[in-house]
Amino acid sequence: MNNSIKAAEPRRLYQQVADQIRGLIQGGQLVPGARLPAERELAQQLGVSRPSLREALIALEIDGSVEIRMGSGIYVTAEPDRRQWQSGSMGESPLELMQARATVEGAVILLAAARVTPDFLKSLRQVLDQMRTEITESRKPLDLDRLFHLTIANQSGNSVLAHIVGDLFDERHSPMSAQIRTRFETPETWTSALAEHETIFAALEARNPLLAQTRMHAHLEESKQRWMNYETR
Repeated sequence: MNNSIKAAEPRRLYQQVADQIRGLIQGGQLVPGARLPAERELAQQLGVSRPSLREALIALEIDGSVEIRMGSGIYVTAEPDRRQWQSGSMGESPLELMQARATVEGAVILLAAARVTPDFLKSLRQVLDQMRTEITESRKPLDLDRLFHLTIANQSGNSVLAHIVGDLFDERHSPMSAQIRTRFETPETWTSALAEHETIFAALEARNPLLAQTRMHAHLEESKQRWMNYETR
């Protein structure tokens, strides 16, 4: 057997859904300039969940097949770039990433809460204060958001878990996640995220591992809902 042959990477669900919609475009069921059915209707037609459909639409927007017009709808572009239709992955499913982060960071914060020190709390407080300053000055504190989560992960005492937390967070720079961020991140959503970070900090300060875990899960769930709930029309 030729050991150089590698198994093909399975198509992610959002890629499969995007392929279905591209098929409708290629088959003429969706013509250039046409507005796609409402998300709920299209999801039912394709037999997928709305979150999976939403990720597929973001992928189609990135490759130029559709245009998402907030408050109006989603339209087939006049000249979709067919050269990009068979391009490689645009990143992991943001929905699956948030599920993975909740699983990993929920476990990590239990370990960190058992190792709380004054220096650790001081470091977290500095990060939160810097985040507040960035938000007040209308800047997106993505690096500080990462630092907050990594500071907690490093406090767990498990370098492997800390590495995983960093890798999962850095997936936010993939084309899929970056495109979604441009749609849902606002000063208001960052203010909400900061408030959720503050509840996590308070639980750690109280040395309450289960409360800290609950608040971490709540924060990541709220983060997921923020991008899932934007309205195209």
